[in-house]
Amino acid sequence: MQFWFGFFARWPLWALHLMGQVAGWLAWFLSPTYRRRLSSNVATAGLKLSQVLGAIGQAGSMSTELPRLWIGKKVSVSWANNSLNTLAEAYKEGRGVLLLTPHLGCFEVTAQAISDSFSAEHGPLTVLYRPSKKASLAAVMEASRGRPGLDTAPTTLAGVRQMIKALRAGRAVGLLPDQVPPLGMGHWAPFFGKPAYTMTLAARLASQTGARVVLVWGERLSWGRGYAMHVSHLEQDLSSDVEAAVVQINQAMEKLILSCPQQYLWGYARYKQPRKEDL
Repeated sequence: MQFWFGFFARWPLWALHLMGQVAGWLAWFLSPTYRRRLSSNVATAGLKLSQVLGAIGQAGSMSTELPRLWIGKKVSVSWANNSLNTLAEAYKEGRGVLLLTPHLGCFEVTAQAISDSFSAEHGPLTVLYRPSKKASLAAVMEASRGRPGLDTAPTTLAGVRQMIKALRAGRAVGLLPDQVPPLGMGHWAPFFGKPAYTMTLAARLASQTGARVVLVWGERLSWGRGYAMHVSHLEQDLSSDVEAAVVQINQAMEKLILSCPQQYLWGYARYKQPRKEDL
């Protein structure tokens, strides 16, 4: 695994994305289960398949770009509109920054871009991650994500404590709130109008620390030109009631996704039953 990651890490980004486009469409044609799930999720969101066809290839690019992002040369990253200033202002409040990112665009590059721009002044960014069950991939993942200015927190009680500590110290924490959590760590809440088991962790972190909640996602630019960072605040503060806050977060994720549905991971099993897992 490490050999192939090292091999593809040297490829130009446009070539990796092109290979990903091919892989994404092959997955679409070869897997009826994947086609049904993607089509169902798109319909649930009130969209037509013709509106999100680009997402099929983008899902492949999401995988093939990883070697370059993890162990290759740095890629080009720009900040859309006033995004850099928006995030800088959130940091300056000094109460910690809770970064929420859906499975939209390239969420790997968002952590790197934020770490590169802010860790020197505000301390490392801590990101929640679930270690891979494949030992070879887990080794590459751990080595690449555990870089200067970027800390990782596993999905364990120790990881939760690590994130709380970081936020209370005025640092930033990032996670994907549209990821299905293990049983007992979520709440059933509407996601595009359909009940989805949704993590309560983001709402609890905000409630316990008073952190500033910020929405962020990395747009994958065409022809390997890099990525554009998009940063915005919630339209209103999260409710002190956890269940109500979970609904607010889902609504915020929906709005981000609909801003660029061609780059959302529609094939993700968002409505699956949660599995049991020790935290």
